[in-house]
Amino acid sequence: MPLTSADFAAIWLTLKLASLTTVILLLIGTPIALWLSRTRSWLRGPVGAVVALPLVLPPTVIGFYLLLALGPNGWIGQFTQALGLGTLTFSFTGLVIGSVIYSMPFVVQPLQNAFAAIGSRPLEVAATLRASPWDTFFSVILPLARPGFITAAILGFAHTVGEFGVVLMIGGNIPEKTRVVSVQIYDHVEALEYAQAHWLAAAMLVFSFVVLLALYSSRRTRAGWS
Repeated sequence: MPLTSADFAAIWLTLKLASLTTVILLLIGTPIALWLSRTRSWLRGPVGAVVALPLVLPPTVIGFYLLLALGPNGWIGQFTQALGLGTLTFSFTGLVIGSVIYSMPFVVQPLQNAFAAIGSRPLEVAATLRASPWDTFFSVILPLARPGFITAAILGFAHTVGEFGVVLMIGGNIPEKTRVVSVQIYDHVEALEYAQAHWLAAAMLVFSFVVLLALYSSRRTRAGWS
């Protein structure tokens, strides 16, 4: 059997982590991206820079500071301990928090570009028809920005699947709890189990190709429609 039960457990955990992270990022990233695309405040630059930080920072740097913040001596860790929740390090919840921060620019930036491409004219028309902000968002902004949401979801999911440094720093290597596919491949290589590492790595390669193919195919289809 090319893949062991530990491999399938890592695959399942990775898919669960990526799915939950993508949903959270779409919920959090949508208002941030909408604000960044519309505001003229001086805070737009600093907020945009903070969102884009994971693009330039090494994953180990992000993981290290998250480990300090979520640990027993960190301000987040002390807060969760005061609530009786314990610390979030080396747990699935900690992985989700780290993944949300690390993959945020891959969701926010496509949404921001999609919102900016809409322009102000459709919103002005909706305002003249006395549409409420919620009606404007669901009836005007959401349909026009749907390609951006698709791109953001694909990139956020795929980027979370490929994480290594952040999840290893925050979650460690606990089977069926924090051991994702990238960490499992690393374990196989360390144990000189190259056949098992090859199967998992090849699966990641195929997955990445399919994701990029779907992404570029959807862009070409939208270009043909326009």
